[in-house]
Amino acid sequence: MSDFLPSGIQLGYLVAASLFIIGLKQLGSPATARQGNVLAAIGMLIAIVGTLLEKQVVSYELIAVGIIVGSILGTIMANTVAMTDMPQMVGLLNGFGGAASALVAVGEFWRYLSIPESPAPDATITILLGVLIGGITFTGSLVAFAKLQELLPGAPMTFPLQQPFNAMLAIALLAGSGYMLTNPENVPVFLGLVAISNILGIMFVLPIGGGDMPVVVSLLNSYSGIAASVAGFILMNNMLIIAGALVGASGIILTQIMCKGMNRSLSSVLFSAFGSGGGSAAAAAGAAGATDKTVRSINLEESAMMLGYARSVVIIPGYGMAVAQAQHAVRELADGLEKMGVDVKYAIHPVAGRMPGHMNVLLAEANVPYPQLYDMDDINPQFEETDVALVIGANDVVNPAARHDTASPIYGMPILEVDKAKHTIVIKRGMSAGFSGVDNELFYKDKTMMLFGSAKDVVAKLVSEVKQL
Repeated sequence: MSDFLPSGIQLGYLVAASLFIIGLKQLGSPATARQGNVLAAIGMLIAIVGTLLEKQVVSYELIAVGIIVGSILGTIMANTVAMTDMPQMVGLLNGFGGAASALVAVGEFWRYLSIPESPAPDATITILLGVLIGGITFTGSLVAFAKLQELLPGAPMTFPLQQPFNAMLAIALLAGSGYMLTNPENVPVFLGLVAISNILGIMFVLPIGGGDMPVVVSLLNSYSGIAASVAGFILMNNMLIIAGALVGASGIILTQIMCKGMNRSLSSVLFSAFGSGGGSAAAAAGAAGATDKTVRSINLEESAMMLGYARSVVIIPGYGMAVAQAQHAVRELADGLEKMGVDVKYAIHPVAGRMPGHMNVLLAEANVPYPQLYDMDDINPQFEETDVALVIGANDVVNPAARHDTASPIYGMPILEVDKAKHTIVIKRGMSAGFSGVDNELFYKDKTMMLFGSAKDVVAKLVSEVKQL
């Protein structure tokens, strides 16, 4: 039995890795995402059980305490965090993952201090990588969380001589790492490198604007995976190496998809301070400089009649719908329109909301049928034949300026071409700009009518009006 146990653990790791890969694949579609999440969770359970059976685990009591505390905190977070706050939660969990990996590296360094043997150069490099990537992920994720939670300003935060300061940190990090390769047990230098890594994480995210936080959260998610993989090399745990590599690779791919959806390079996201968070000011400036623009409003009764007597309606959800938690009311409105013979579809932009798939998750929560969800490339050719495009809280992702205004920060960004529909109704609280801080010229189009108010309240009233038709 004792001879079989190591082989059985590695076999369990192989099964867990297979479930991770299958689950990750199924997460790519709303129709299979729930099943994929369950399979990945089963794989993680197998991996944890296998790890607990290894002889290196010496304190089951402490592990039990950690499991109990973590389970309680996880349950509380899962039941109390609103769907609109999910990006913040993801950012925070990324930070916890980075911190865990950094602590593993610190623990390994301390272990070498307690034994006569000095770490080999490859072990020292692995420890330093764990500290660096884990530290950057931890503090960078905390700053991203604070920006999304509005504990810190969403605007890029810079100060004089910031770049020279960052350069000095990088030089100190390289010099200290080189020194550690020849003196691997120097505690003051090691602690200095830990501090520098954490400061670099803060400096990495502070200058990035709120409009780019979804990309940053995705990138930090990739970093947390890489940090976990490094921790796997430190602990010589194959499962941790594989799982970290999967998270790291998928996070990078997702980051690139989001950059493509914004028509921006990753370097411009990280260094151009786009998305300053000055939406209201920018919108006011745009409106002041465009006195010939006229906003056309519409009331609830007229909106209901336009929607109810249309042949086709495309609903475009955005962050405003998420904030108002209006997804259930939107589903009720769509059901009412379908009973009247209206063809209803949903148009989903890849970067709508504050995290990838945000709109898909919200609509799935309201049990919107998956076949009604269309991505940008599939729905754009259909807008010219659409009677009414109903925009609910979306902004930058429907701004026509992205197609023609070369001076606009969002120029070249692929958008949902709702301005090509025969009529457009925009539900919005006011005329403020989106994350980019750019005034939306869609609001002033001849075929666009504004229906002002909270998305949830307005859509609920629209449901009542449609029922009376």
